Order: sequence, then C-alpha cells, then structure tokens
Amino acid sequence: MQTTSSHSPNPSPEIDDASSKRQATRVFKKSSANGKITVYLGKRDFVDHITHVDPIDGVVLIDPDYMKDRKVFGHVLAAFRYGREDLDVLGLTFRKDLYLASEQIYPCLQDVNERRPLTRLQERLIKKLGPNAYPFYFELPPHCPASVSLQPAPGDTGKPCGVDYELKAFVGDCSEDKPHKRNSVRLAIRKIMYAPSKVGEQPSIEVSKEFMLKPNKIHLEASLDKELYHHGENISVNVHIANNSSKTVKKIKVSVRQFADICLFSTAQYKCNVAEVEDDGCQVQPGFTLSKVFSLTPLLANNKDKWGLALDGQLKHEDTNLASSTLIADPSQRENLGIIVQYKVKVKLCITPLGGDLVAELPFILMHPKPDDLDENNLIIDQSTSNNENKVNIQSKDSSEKGIISSPQTVKDDVPNLIQLDGDDTHDDDIIFEDFARLRLKGGEADA
Repeated sequence: MQTTSSHSPNPSPEIDDASSKRQATRVFKKSSANGKITVYLGKRDFVDHITHVDPIDGVVLIDPDYMKDRKVFGHVLAAFRYGREDLDVLGLTFRKDLYLASEQIYPCLQDVNERRPLTRLQERLIKKLGPNAYPFYFELPPHCPASVSLQPAPGDTGKPCGVDYELKAFVGDCSEDKPHKRNSVRLAIRKIMYAPSKVGEQPSIEVSKEFMLKPNKIHLEASLDKELYHHGENISVNVHIANNSSKTVKKIKVSVRQFADICLFSTAQYKCNVAEVEDDGCQVQPGFTLSKVFSLTPLLANNKDKWGLALDGQLKHEDTNLASSTLIADPSQRENLGIIVQYKVKVKLCITPLGGDLVAELPFILMHPKPDDLDENNLIIDQSTSNNENKVNIQSKDSSEKGIISSPQTVKDDVPNLIQLDGDDTHDDDIIFEDFARLRLKGGEADA
C-alpha cells in the first residue's frame, strides 16, 4: 500500500507577524435560489443609540446578463406578528407592518455627484467583487421597535410572535412587484439596544399598612443595590420590616416580574414572574423588626415552560435570553415601539390573622452590557452555519476571546474561508465571507 504526503512550505515569521496584526472583518452573504443576485452585509445586529440607529449598509452583486431591462429593489421591513403563520387564511395575516423603507438599488437613480459617499465596508466590497456590485444604504428612525419575540407554546411551529426585521432584495420591474423566491434574497436582522453608560439612582421604596381601630402599623422598606443589571447578574433586594401593629407577618415573598405592554392594543399587558424566592421561616411578631437581603437571578433557563414570555429576538437556532428592558426617550412614541418590556422587583408581606398583604414594587433595568471595541490583537471567532455546516475560525497571536453575539457559540476546527486582499494593499483588513444561517424551528425550517 502506497502512502502519499504533501508538504507545504512553512510561512516566514515576518508574514505571520504582519497577518496577525490585521483585523478580520466578517461579511455575511446570501444568494438567491438561481444565484443571480447575492447580498453582502457587514453585520446582523444594528444598535439603537437612542439618538440614532446604526445604518444598514452593504452591497448587492448582480448578473447583468440576467437583469436585462429589470431592476433590483431593496426593502427593510419591521413587522409585529401576533398570530401563527399557519392561521393566515383568505389573505388575512396576523401581522402589522410597523416600518418600511424601500429603495432602488440597480440601476442607481441618482447622478454620480448626488450619490451618498460609500462606507468603508462598501468600498472594500466593491473593490473585491468588481463593477457589478451595487451599494445600498438604509437608515432606521430612532423610535423603531426593538427585536422582541414571545416564547411559543409547546408544539407551535413557524416564526414566533413578536417584532422582527427583514432585509429583502429582489428583481422586478417596480418596487410593488411580488418577489419570486428564485430571484430574491431575504435576510433576518435585529435591532438591539445596549445598557446606557449613565445609570439612575438606587431604587428604594417605603410603604406602610394601617388597620382599622388600631393606632399602629406595619412599615416596609425595600431597596436594590443599583438600578441597572446585566443578564445573568444576581439581584440583591434589601428588605427591612418594622411591625408596630398587633398583627403577625407570616410570610415574605420576593419576585422579579416581567411586564410586556403590547402597544398595538391599548389595554394589553402581560405579567410573568421570572424569578421568585419565598421565606416563611422568618415571621415578624408584633413589636419586632427584621432586616434581610434576598438574592434572585432572572434567567430564561428557569422559565422555558412559560408561554408568552418576552425574549430578545433570535437569528439562529440558539438559546436567547429574557427580553432586555425598553428605554423610552420620548413617551409620545410608545405606539411605535411594538412591545415595551419592563422589569420590577415585587416584595409581598403576608399578614395574619386577616391582615391582607403589604406590597412594594421596585422598577429596574435589565440589559446587555455594551461590548468593548474589538482590539486588532484579540482572537476573533466566527461561526458559519451554511447548508454544508462549514465553520470559520480566524486566530491571531492573542489567546483571548471576543464574543460578538451574546449567546455562546461552538466553533469547529475547519479550513478557514479567508479571502485575502490584493497584494498591493498591504494595510487593508482581511475579509471573511460567511453564509447567512438558516433559522431551524421545531417542526419546520424557515430562511433566516
């Protein structure tokens, strides 16, 4: 039996050092079914900075021989789905469009002097892809809703209810044409918001309960150690009880509650406990006081069975997290936000005999921290979940990790799909072309 081996020359240390100082740029791509148009997009998450939203910019690569006299249009649609897709009958859909932007990508309608300057990403992509790549640029208004989905019931299939964003490019004669699957591209994107750098005051509240024909009362003080918490962080609730009445505080319940206001309906609000602790061993007898700290951690992992729970929008088949709090800069724009998510800590004292309850609520903010800017010497790990399940893994000399998506990723060792730039541009960055993933759902499969 013969064995063959191939030897590749070892790269020089100078080349390794130069390449390690480059920053790898990930570019998502997705082609139409017939392969005649391909959309390239720099990212899938677009951050709402309250005053503005990151622009949606990229390029569309076309086959000019296929276009003939037809055009290429681009749409960005934000919609709220409040019913399952399989219930859409007789042309009636359980969804409401919240925002729509449209533009003609090819041929460009503007003169050369009137065109918007290309972004850095667009310049590099057009240089790499050639003259048949055409740029697009969409700006979302600052009061658009965030991407939020509602946890489906067991057995539900299709897209979950909630607010989702979609970027679509298609071939047609006018922008009102119905896109065909063979020559259109649909991409799921997200609008997200990170925790603000400035936080408010420490939440605290004082409440009392009086009883008929009794001069004294029960006094409750509750406070949190801060206003802003990150997902997965422990919440400490300080509780102080002064019982000056003749009643007994039999039980103390502390819970974290999620409130989801559906802005399409004036009275629709969903409440759900996402963390709870109960202490019935610390009874407060008349004339006594009690000070205690309760710890809770709201996690989606402990609430998988709760239908209608608001979650952060998800792009791939991966675990997400509880929906982040909605920051409202302008209360008059509430109706445009789709789903408003808020969190409160509820402290409840059960009083006997026949004393009723004493309740206090403390609002707080639950969000993701703003990720640090990527350093060019950090390790960048990208995951590609195309149809052939290829993975992309780019490493530099630093062994640390930078997570670009909040959910943990699993990366397999495979051949890197690294596209090197032209040799004459030694100071440019590397480009990674990554196929858009497919969103796999229970009982079915839908394009992402």
